[in-house]
Amino acid sequence: MKLKLDITPDLVAAMAAEVKAGEKAVTAAMREAGTGLKTAWRSQITGAGLGRRLANSIRSQTYPKAGESLNAAALVWSKAPVIVGAHDTGPLIRSKDGFWLAIPLPAAGKSLRGGRITPGEWERRRGLRLRFVYRRTGPSLLVAEGRLNTKGQAVVSRSKTGRGKVTAPIFLLVPQVKLPKRLDLDRDAGQALDRVPGLIVANWVEGRLG
Repeated sequence: MKLKLDITPDLVAAMAAEVKAGEKAVTAAMREAGTGLKTAWRSQITGAGLGRRLANSIRSQTYPKAGESLNAAALVWSKAPVIVGAHDTGPLIRSKDGFWLAIPLPAAGKSLRGGRITPGEWERRRGLRLRFVYRRTGPSLLVAEGRLNTKGQAVVSRSKTGRGKVTAPIFLLVPQVKLPKRLDLDRDAGQALDRVPGLIVANWVEGRLG
């Protein structure tokens, strides 16, 4: 028995149209999934109180960048991966050199470069020397002799009588710090992945109806 299959031009055109519809559907689905995951991660970051700036470090890109493909993919990433990753995993932080970690207290003020001020920067800016105070029952301290200004920050005392002079705790010294886990990025990534098949079908049907 011999079978003969004739592929008519109409069938070829229909198959090509179906492939094209599939390429559009997959590409659109991956774009939606990537954008949705980016939005979900940004919402997590702001909801955890980590700020809009860190949230905006989350970016997404669909590949191919131009055109459509059945192999389309979406990439979602952060431009500040170390910071975001730390809040996602809750790591144990130790000093690189095996010394103390200095945690600034309110009297320390803030760094001019953004973020937390270091003991070295504090001494240069304030013109005061920090003194180490060991405590057996709690974190040790770096303290300074001066006065507190209206912002509660330690500054040089100009009083000749010593009036208003205090010993102000400036930094807490601890051997290590355990960051709390404030994000769950895998949860949102898993949900985005689960939505992909439904997005492909929805976009394919929409494309055929259109």
